[in-house]
Order: sequence, then C-alpha cells, then structure tokens
Amino acid sequence: MEIIKTFIQDLVIIKPDVFFDERGYFFESYNFEKFTKVLGGAVFVQDNESKSQKNVLRGLHFQRPPYTQGKLVRVIKGAVLDVAVDLRKNSPTYGKYEIAELTEENKLMYWVPPGFAHGFVTLEDDTIFTYKCTNVYNKASEGSIIWNDPDIGIDWGVKNPVLSEKDKTGPFLKDFDSPF
Repeated sequence: MEIIKTFIQDLVIIKPDVFFDERGYFFESYNFEKFTKVLGGAVFVQDNESKSQKNVLRGLHFQRPPYTQGKLVRVIKGAVLDVAVDLRKNSPTYGKYEIAELTEENKLMYWVPPGFAHGFVTLEDDTIFTYKCTNVYNKASEGSIIWNDPDIGIDWGVKNPVLSEKDKTGPFLKDFDSPF
C-alpha cells in the first residue's frame, strides 16, 4: 500500500495494492498489523456504513472527549468528496481542511484522526460509504461545525446539498471552543 501525506499533519490517504484479473479484483481493505503501524497504533472498535443519493452532504461531525474518534473511511460503491477539518487548537493548520475524492474505482482510504471534523458529499446515487472508528459513538459527545462556514471556505461542488435537520445548524468555527 502507498501512504499519501497531506499538508495537514497526521491526515493521510491510503492507496491499497489492488490486484485485478479476469474475475475482478482483490485488495486488503484492512490489515491490523499494517494499519496499526501506519496509523500510529489506532485500534478500531466500531464499523459504520451509510447509503446516500447524489448531493447528500453529511457533516461536519466529530466526537468530543472522552469519546473522540479516529475514522478510516472509504467508498464501496459510488463516489464522494471527503473533507476533514483540523480542530486541534495547537495545530499550525487549525481550521484548515483537506479534500479527498474517494470512489469505488480508486479504492482510496482516508485516515481522519481524532481532533478533526469530518464530512462528505456524495457525487453519485446509491453511494455506499463505510468507516472504521477508534471509539464507540456517544450521543452526548456528538458535535459539529456548520458545513458552509465561510471562514473555512470548503468548496463542496454542490450548490444545494441535501442535508439532515441536524446538519443545517451548528456553530461557526469562530464561535467554537475546541476540546482538542
């Protein structure tokens, strides 16, 4: 596998070794020994999956301590623009973001460490998105930043995304007191 570093420290894209033949393809989507080294000892305790239609935007979400989550995300079917925003207050890239296009064709994975807000917008109908988490979900620890915060300035590529009621509200980064 190839590790592609981003300009934000600790946030990486993982390109797996994919083996194709006349039957289709094969790749390791997770290998404890390999990924533990690459992800600094991250251990996963929960897997999540969602299916969404085109232009659905989910995010920007995070879990506060003590339920912070690192996420290893990928697309099984379809495509997304995946976004991670650095919320670590002592980071030189606080408030900055990185985008990765994850598709069923490129099979890229995105490691979003604890201390980041995460979200994605679907580029195709019936997109299946999956992720491994380093901690269990805890409703009381759930948090978000508004998806269209002008100070962050994410270009989602969609003018009118489909949003949940929860994702239509949320604090702006300037009003957010980071617990990270």
